[in-house]
This record gives sequence, structure tokens and C-alpha cells, in this order.
Amino acid sequence: MKTKTLITAAAAAMMAAAPALADLYIPSLTYRSGPYAANGIPTADGYSDYFTLLQERDGGIGGAKIVFEECETGYNTEKGVECYEAVKSKNPLTIHPWSTGITYQLIPKATADGIPVHSVGYGRTSAKNGEVFRWIFNYPANYWDGASHAISHILDQEGGDLKGKKVALVYHNSAFGKEPIRTLEELGKIHGYELTLLPVDHPGQEQKSQWLQVRREKPDYVIMWGWGVMNQVAVQEAVNIRFPMDHFIGIWWSGSENDVRPAGEGANGYKALTFNGLEKDYPIFADLKKYVHDAGKGAGAGDQVGTVLYMRGLYSALMTAEAIKKAQEIHGTADVTPAMVRDGYENLEITEATYEALGLPGFGPEIKGSCQNHGGQGLGAVSQWDAAADKFVLITDYIESNQDVIQPLIAEDSQAYADETGITPNCD
Repeated sequence: MKTKTLITAAAAAMMAAAPALADLYIPSLTYRSGPYAANGIPTADGYSDYFTLLQERDGGIGGAKIVFEECETGYNTEKGVECYEAVKSKNPLTIHPWSTGITYQLIPKATADGIPVHSVGYGRTSAKNGEVFRWIFNYPANYWDGASHAISHILDQEGGDLKGKKVALVYHNSAFGKEPIRTLEELGKIHGYELTLLPVDHPGQEQKSQWLQVRREKPDYVIMWGWGVMNQVAVQEAVNIRFPMDHFIGIWWSGSENDVRPAGEGANGYKALTFNGLEKDYPIFADLKKYVHDAGKGAGAGDQVGTVLYMRGLYSALMTAEAIKKAQEIHGTADVTPAMVRDGYENLEITEATYEALGLPGFGPEIKGSCQNHGGQGLGAVSQWDAAADKFVLITDYIESNQDVIQPLIAEDSQAYADETGITPNCD
């Protein structure tokens, strides 16, 4: 476990002249090794660099020093739980598991320990119901939102009619990959498409049989719920069978440069969902360069800055920092506790003015939380890989998910969890 304590001389002088403030301890359960490292590294870099920026430029958050720590999980659920047990005695303000499987295991533990968990666009979808999952948050969107976004885009491409169409889901055979199945099934009942399920076992390097089935059955669209090396292999297999790439749509964790570059020009036109901007000219980059990378304080080699997953990690840190600021505002102190930060997450509000002030104008949809809503407004957009330009480009505005379908599923699943664990849903 590697610890980085981030503090400037100026901030130290200020602290010496004033009553000591407690550290803001923020651990991250990362994976910089193993079969998922290619995607885990840029995400971890963006997450870490944002907190380094706040410490070096602003002296922390609200005058309190940020202490940031990574614990390597290798994307292994058992190791993730071990990391959680190792850091929880240090009074973490929040936990980012960076894995749906780890998140599922931590939900009861963190709830009992009173530590907020923020699973950013992953984890258990029904955790959006804050009346049941009081300590769990999944801003800014969840996997059932993503399933709905994909079908909405396909509907748009098909003139609003999917009757008789075939949709295949190629998914990581884990809790993560199985998340969208129920929603896709329910949407299939409404729109009349046939759904084929094609699970891919960990880590996803062998997919010949799945793509032979795609070639044989000729689905009109393929949706992918993949991560790490699985994505690269799937894109290459799709190229090999000449599947039309503009009919191939990945979830937001299946849409990074690492996923498409190995396939070269053949990947051109591949699509992926996103819930944040993808440009590399936001004003915040000047500050990141000055205070973090030129100062030799970057989390990695610096080669991931501005990539899709780097920005995803940065966005995750931004939401955490804004929740801490909100907690400080609500409780009138910089010395916030995990319980106070839970209040900050529950009352999180990020507007366009917020993004503008943070040097990220137009970066993402507005977010407003509440006790009942721990997941935000659930908006997502579609991006497309431009091989010639070597980048993903947004091709849609932000899309609303079908809450008429999703909310009853959330209510059903969260109530089942409440019954199983003896929780009485409440907002007290």
C-alpha cells in the first residue's frame, strides 16, 4: 500500500498558525496490475491527480489537508475486501471500490461501519434508492440507465421501431456484466426486439465462440458490458467477422482508447456510452500541468492525461471533493467525519456554474441528489471512435433513461434487499 501525503509549505504555515485541522483521508481501491490494469491505471491516475491538484493549488479542501492512499486490489474481490479492512480504521471519508464485485461485498460492511461508498457509474444499481442504501451512492448514472441509453440510441437509429430486430449482449460473466440484463429484457418486451445473451468468462481473452455465434445469428446490434482486456478482444473479434462497428455499442467502461487502438482502422465507427465530456482542452488542464505534472507530482507516467478513463477518474474525484465541500458547508466545519460526508453526498448539487468554476465547462450533466435519489438524474450520451483523429467524439446530446421501466425495477430490487437484511426504508 502506497501513501501520498499532499501538503504545500504555504498550507503548512497556515496550519501552524491556526488550530490543527483533521486530515481528509481518502483511500482508493485501485488496480494497477493484472488483466484489467490497462484500464485501471488511467482511471486511478485521474482520480489521484485531481486530489493532488486541490492540495497543491488550494491547500486542500476548506483548509483541511488531503491525505490520499491507494490500495492495490488487482480487480480481485477478496483483495478488495482486504483493502477495505486495512483502511477503515483510519477514518476514511469515503470509499471508491472501482469494481462492481467489490462494491457488492462492501455494501453491508460499509453500512455497518458508517462509511460512504461511491461507486461511480457502477456497482449495485438499486443503491440509487437512498431510503434503503443510506451509505451507498452511484452518481451520476447507473447500469440500468446505460442499458436504456443504448436502446434509446438504437431506437433513434431505427426510426423508433425495433420490432423483429435482434440485439445481442456480450457481457463480462460477473456481477458487473449481469447488471443490465433485467433492464434489457424489460425493454425488449416493450419494443419487440429479441435479446441474445453471450457471457464472456474472466478475463475475457477467449471469445471465439461468442463471435462465431454473432456471425451465425447476425444480430442487428451488439451491446457490450466489458472491461479491461475483454474490450480489446471483443472489438478485434468484431472486426474479424466484419460486424458493422456503428452497430456495436459499449457501456461507458467499454469506450476507452485502450479498447479500440489495437484494432487499428477496423475499429473506426465503434460506439460507447459516456456520462462526461471527452475533450482535451478544458481550462483545468493548465492547472494540472502547472501544479501536478510539471511539479513531478503526477500519479503515473503522465501518458494517460486527457484520455477517456483519466477524465472518468478525475470526474469521480471531482464529485467526491464536491461532496466534502457540501459536508463542510452543511456542518460549518472543515473537520468533517464520514457521517458528515454522507450528508454531503446526499445533498450533492453540481450545476453548469460548478463545472465552469472548476475549469470544466460543459463537462457533464447537472447532478442533484436527495435521500431518495443517491444516483442523480441518470443521463448519458453516445460517443463514437474516430480512428483518423484517434479519439472518441460525442455524437449525441445527453439522453434521458426510461424511468418508467427503471424505477419500478429499483424499487423491487431495493425492497428485496431491505427484506433480506431487515432494513426499514427511511430518510430519518
